[in-house]
Amino acid sequence: MSSDLREQSQKKLDALNHEYHYHSLNTVSEQLGDISRLPKSMKVLLENLLRHIDGDTVTEDDLRAMVNWQKTGHANREIAYRPARVLMQDFTGVPAVVDLAAMREAVKRLGGAVDQVNPLSPVDLVIDHSVTVDEYGTTHAFDENVRLEMERNHERYQFLRWGQQAFNRFRVVPPGTGICHQVNLEYLGQAVWHEEQDGKEIAYPDTLVGTDSHTTMINGLGVLGWGVGGIEAEAAMLGQPVSMLIPDVVGFKLTGKLREGITATDLVLTVTQMLRKHGVVGKFVEFYGDGLADLPLADRSTIANMAPEYGATCGFFPVDEVTLSYMKLTGRSDEQIALVEKYTREQGLWRHEGDEPIFTSTLALDMGTVESSVSGPKRPQDRVALPGVPQAFNAATELDVNARAGSEAETITLRGEELNLENGAVVIAAITSCTNTSNPSILMAAGLVAKKAVERGLTSKPWVKTSLAPGSMVVTNYLAKAGLMSYLDKLGFNLVGYGCTTCIGNSGPLLGPIEEAIKAGDLTVGAVLSGNRNFEGRIHPLIKTNWLASPPLVVAYALAGNLKVNLSADPLGTDKEGKPVYLHEIWPSANEIAQAVEQVRTEMFLKEYSEVFNGDENWQAIQVKGSPTYSWQHDSTYIRHSPFFDDMEAEPKTVQDIEGARILLMLGDSVTTDHISPAGNIKAESPAGYYLRDHGVAKEDFNSYGSRRGNYEVMVRGTFANVRIRNELVPGVEGGITRHLPSQEQMAVYDAAMRYQQEKVPLAVIAGKEYGSGSSRDWAAKGPRLLGIRVVIAESFERIHRSNLIGMGILPLEFPDGVTRKTLALTGEEQISIHGLQTLSPGQTVKVTLTYADGHTAEIDARCRIDTSNELTYFNNDGILHYMIRKMLA
Repeated sequence: MSSDLREQSQKKLDALNHEYHYHSLNTVSEQLGDISRLPKSMKVLLENLLRHIDGDTVTEDDLRAMVNWQKTGHANREIAYRPARVLMQDFTGVPAVVDLAAMREAVKRLGGAVDQVNPLSPVDLVIDHSVTVDEYGTTHAFDENVRLEMERNHERYQFLRWGQQAFNRFRVVPPGTGICHQVNLEYLGQAVWHEEQDGKEIAYPDTLVGTDSHTTMINGLGVLGWGVGGIEAEAAMLGQPVSMLIPDVVGFKLTGKLREGITATDLVLTVTQMLRKHGVVGKFVEFYGDGLADLPLADRSTIANMAPEYGATCGFFPVDEVTLSYMKLTGRSDEQIALVEKYTREQGLWRHEGDEPIFTSTLALDMGTVESSVSGPKRPQDRVALPGVPQAFNAATELDVNARAGSEAETITLRGEELNLENGAVVIAAITSCTNTSNPSILMAAGLVAKKAVERGLTSKPWVKTSLAPGSMVVTNYLAKAGLMSYLDKLGFNLVGYGCTTCIGNSGPLLGPIEEAIKAGDLTVGAVLSGNRNFEGRIHPLIKTNWLASPPLVVAYALAGNLKVNLSADPLGTDKEGKPVYLHEIWPSANEIAQAVEQVRTEMFLKEYSEVFNGDENWQAIQVKGSPTYSWQHDSTYIRHSPFFDDMEAEPKTVQDIEGARILLMLGDSVTTDHISPAGNIKAESPAGYYLRDHGVAKEDFNSYGSRRGNYEVMVRGTFANVRIRNELVPGVEGGITRHLPSQEQMAVYDAAMRYQQEKVPLAVIAGKEYGSGSSRDWAAKGPRLLGIRVVIAESFERIHRSNLIGMGILPLEFPDGVTRKTLALTGEEQISIHGLQTLSPGQTVKVTLTYADGHTAEIDARCRIDTSNELTYFNNDGILHYMIRKMLA
């Protein structure tokens, strides 16, 4: 019956004289029930199931559950989802390729054929996270940063070039091209995918998973995609379906229009705050309402990009006329655009005026009520109306135990001038990150603010490190075409690279006198960036407060130079005649912005993407040997054979109970993957720093944790090494420090874990709410695995990190409702035992025994957050990659 439904659904459509075959959702409506009010994102999932129905991994009951979902907006059923393709960036892509290379070695050792380890789905890896802002504020900043990037990362890039030759269906977009999400939006994404199968051209929705949590940016183009850990992505590219529960879908209704002077960034910060308050972790969000008709696709993609910040799996916008106009602007072919319109209309995926799908729950926003905003000091959802920033900064300062002991200002000398560096100083102002650099209107607004500021005689404050790192080369083309690039240059916002830079922590060093002053006075300073992440310790280790803002506000804060300045009321500076200049005086009108945006041309996209995979002469000069397995260099500090499969056998071992585990860390709420596995600077006085120095690496060549993710020795030492992490086993101490028990010695987390391993003691982590929020960072699970952590018990988990823990064989458990580390009066000196792990089932209650320091015990019934049977299979195999190897061998 299942295969019959699949056969019966096969239809044909003609688009611009091209014939395509597809699986019609009308067949589902006719046989299983009306789906006309099913959310568009759910229809994409439904088509995916219909196309892959086989009576085994996908059954007719799966489709029926999707149809019946409409009755309650909820279905507790596991489905097997098969995305069309996989997207990677280099920070997450390098360790994924290291794993694939190590899997080939393991398959070879266990008697299999190495070519079994090959992508079955198309994979695109965009190198975009490795450029660092070393040079800035000069005309040669871009060339110098590119030179340093190639010099530092030559070995990593050589490894990726090997992977490009060794693996099928694996393409690499070279460095200096743009950010993966913007390249995806402007070029790779197709809205409707098509490929030849058995002599037929088959059309189906473009879908993907990506190894960056902001993969959701493509949702703005009507493409269903979201971030997964590198571990899950490897399984997906090797043909393993993504196991997931049928999601709840939250409908977000947009009406009205943004007022004059309000930007897409202001809108997205408002949406993020609303959705985070509503609670959407693990859910789909789908935007609808007649406000979408006037919402540009760049604004849609800005909102979709921030889905990880509001906690959702995705933030989906259906296809409509706005989608087609953007595809035409960005140079998609007439044939592709015709296919997208015809297919989405036929399948009920096209957005119509007045659409009111059935949702699990709904929110609504009149965009006319949005006000100018920033978010900070350390979470994207902490929106602050622009006039309230000074008060929010002061509140953050008062809460900071370190800031209270510091001075209010320190005297510094810059370029021969004596200056006061005060608390609240903006020391970084960065137009960066995929969130906003995909959006011509707000980038043109930034350029216009710069133009008007320069014409009034304003300059950026000398202590501000300014930078412009666009998401694609098209951006600098249209800024130059509009005559605005030169004004940004005059304020120090020179091009520093095409990549993620400041938002991922690649902000580079501050000037020496500034760093020395911050340390000497323990000053609380700030960074303002047009990014999506402002977590503690992420942007720069010396900067305690970080603020997300639109690109024009980034320029304004560079002019003002301090977060205590109220941009709504206080002057930014004085003009040539000594008169005060206010932000509202240099803020461009909607008409001025619209005229500038008219300079964006299709030819710019066609030019920049015509040779997108070729790279410059530096990339082309990298030589590699063609071989099916990688020639590991044992003295390498960048690429090391990962040890995860070293002791693996062809058959899985029985899962062992946890007996007498010690607590390595006890953590509070909102612990991010940046806290667990930082991406930025490597401190010299840290286990990772000592390792690199012992291997002959000079401090200036340490590079970042993100760039060294191909070396497990660095990454395990960097686990829980964030300079702002607070471990409750060592109250009042920041950084990766813990207590070894029962000796009570205070030491680095890595050193304590190694001692526990020698003592054959298993380890646990205790945490509060939203454990593992933030980036889809596989090393936030791989690192704990190598430290010897067997279980994480938290009040709640973020979606991607929970699945990553399971993917590495670590058990995620949730405290019962109303029970926390505080109600249990945990001190960190307890021992933890968990039995019955051989008979686990998804979502079951697990009895956890706590033995306190005085010998008394307590039991809690924790909820097992292994949610699906597939996840349980992975856990029982010691991880998803072990399972994949065994599947290949079988």
